[in-house]
Amino acid sequence: MTTSTQTRGLTGTWTIDPTHSLVEFSGKHMMFTTVKGRFRDLAGTITLDEADLARSGVEVEIQAASIDSGVEQRDGHLRSADFLDVEQYPTIAFKTTRVLPIGADRARLTGELTIHGTTRPVELDVAYEGLGVNPWGKEVVGFSARTEINRKDFGLTWNVALEAGGFLVSEQVKIGLEIQAVRA
Repeated sequence: MTTSTQTRGLTGTWTIDPTHSLVEFSGKHMMFTTVKGRFRDLAGTITLDEADLARSGVEVEIQAASIDSGVEQRDGHLRSADFLDVEQYPTIAFKTTRVLPIGADRARLTGELTIHGTTRPVELDVAYEGLGVNPWGKEVVGFSARTEINRKDFGLTWNVALEAGGFLVSEQVKIGLEIQAVRA
């Protein structure tokens, strides 16, 4: 992220490289154990305008069935109608509605996140990680981002009450992204 007096050559369109990017999530299981997972299939575009960040944006589409928590039985449940219902809602999408610079290397992205057919506004804290040329001669840029959502806001309401109190699956889900994109 830059200001209009400081440019790094980021202006332009960038294609997200799914093989060097990570979209992961974590939530609590039984109220005290953190379970993590990731989505393996994503595609998207980043448009950057260093002179006017308001004209910058991100569009991402994730294949919901690509969820991977490392446990096939759990992944099957997460793909089912109890959670993501990937047969009816095959994609998760994000599109920027606003970019607010909050320093030379940071910004807050506001956008519309669609999960399970429900669209809600979310804010992501984004950090610029660097710019370089990969071994194949392509110019690449890196960003990291973080946010937290309530899964119930997206219609993901399945749960089981625990005998000792509380619930099996937390409502709050942390989302972390490590993105590398190639200049288009």
